[in-house]
Amino acid sequence: MAATILVVDDERNIVQLVRLYLSKEGFRVESASSGPEALAKVQPVRPDLVLLDLMLPEMDGWEVCRRLRKQGDPSAGSGQALPIIMLTARDDDVDKIVGLELGADDYLTKPFNPRELVARVKAVLRRSEAGKAQARILRVADLDIDLDRREVHIAGERVELRPKEFDLLAALAGNPGVVYARERLLQLAWGYDYAGDTRTVDVHVAWVRDKIRCSKAKIQTVWGVGYKLVAGAVAT
Repeated sequence: MAATILVVDDERNIVQLVRLYLSKEGFRVESASSGPEALAKVQPVRPDLVLLDLMLPEMDGWEVCRRLRKQGDPSAGSGQALPIIMLTARDDDVDKIVGLELGADDYLTKPFNPRELVARVKAVLRRSEAGKAQARILRVADLDIDLDRREVHIAGERVELRPKEFDLLAALAGNPGVVYARERLLQLAWGYDYAGDTRTVDVHVAWVRDKIRCSKAKIQTVWGVGYKLVAGAVAT
């Protein structure tokens, strides 16, 4: 069955262009022109991916993304993240960082090459499907990371993490004891196209450490290299 893409944009010419190129690739395309309309369509349409413009009437794309992340993916069960690619006419790193922090999977600046958009849609869908196929619970000491539900528990008690905090912790927990360079963590948690500074990793590590401070699993610094997640150690 063809994947369904929900295009959320109030610019009709953009919607028509995206529909044309995605339809040629075999995708089913639905559209919404405002934030509330997009949220109302998610349950009945059950999209496989959302193309979300930031500058929308009534409710901006950031708020739509926040609510979608809270709802989960209606086509995959509660807790599964619905893939989102954000679109914007503003080439601002702050916008990109905020969007990615809210859990967007990718980010594209207008005007964009429609072929690049199609390629990014396919890439995000591949990652999403791979994640579903390999879904499992990662355990390090008393720390459980449910990749399907995107939930973290310490000795059975749930800990709330923001989307990129979760992605960072999951990357480290995938291979406990293995040292990850900051650049590699950027690729794993933020994506290969993310052009941000590696200090972003340091900031997020500090936040995650604080939130899992009660756990026996700790994030250790390997000076001059990066970080690793270990059991029964002291964070450094």
